[in-house]
Amino acid sequence: MNAQILTSPQVPAQNSTPLLYKLLVVLGMVALMGGSLTGVMTYINIGYSETFLSDWFSSFLIAAVTVIPAGIFLMTLLTKAVEKILPNTSETKRNLVVGVSMAIIMESAMALTTTLNNVGFDSLGLFLSTWLHSFLAALPVALTLILIISMTVKPKIEQFLKS
Repeated sequence: MNAQILTSPQVPAQNSTPLLYKLLVVLGMVALMGGSLTGVMTYINIGYSETFLSDWFSSFLIAAVTVIPAGIFLMTLLTKAVEKILPNTSETKRNLVVGVSMAIIMESAMALTTTLNNVGFDSLGLFLSTWLHSFLAALPVALTLILIISMTVKPKIEQFLKS
């Protein structure tokens, strides 16, 4: 009796995307979102002056190391929660809910850190009014960016980051 040995054809190993590329994509998104929002907020807080770029950059760095990592974590939790709460809703509608929610959450936190960095907390009234003005001024920018990203880019980025 001849026994045949069956061998499966060699399946080429799937090449995963290098971690560096994934990191660069995430950093690009952080720079786009955080940079543009803290830029608008810094302008609303203090206007344009000789120190605008350094004031903006310090506000961006504070947001980049505090608000943005928390936002990435919150977005993951919110995405999973929305999937559980709205399981029969289309992915597009769920992305819209997550996007608008994240725009409001992230922008309010960035307005907080940017206003704290640029105005300080010496006067509660000044701080709160400046925070509100910067939040409201950047809201259209935040909603526009997050809606574009949530509806078009986010699914592709998630797929890219999983590769």
